[in-house]
Amino acid sequence: MAQEYFYEVNIRRKEGRVGELSSPVLNKTIECATPPEFPDGVRGIWSPEHLFVASINSCFMATFLAIAHNFKIEVEDFDCKTVARLQMVDGRYQITEAEMHPVVKLARPQEDAEKVMRVFEKAKTGCLVSNSMKTVVTLRPSLN
Repeated sequence: MAQEYFYEVNIRRKEGRVGELSSPVLNKTIECATPPEFPDGVRGIWSPEHLFVASINSCFMATFLAIAHNFKIEVEDFDCKTVARLQMVDGRYQITEAEMHPVVKLARPQEDAEKVMRVFEKAKTGCLVSNSMKTVVTLRPSLN
């Protein structure tokens, strides 16, 4: 039997185009709003578009760190900038592509540099968030 899990997220409108995300199993809430590029958008608050990209980034990091651990690679630091492209396709907005720039610092760079490149690819392939969307994800990894 396959495992399955459920994740509940709720939103409550605060004012205008601003809402507050919460979950019954989490302690913190997140404000979100329409991004400023759209009518009545709000600057300085997380948007659905930012949260979409954050989902890709956070899932990739979690997957990468789990696989690196299984490969016995000691990661001292992990940073990743992801830039997504939102465009109109057939009259609808879509995030069509996301380019990821993970930078990793290894405890043993001489020993693990080659292995970690395989881990980057395995993490990209194994990331459940990017596997669940049609956005094309490109990986541009580097070592620090």
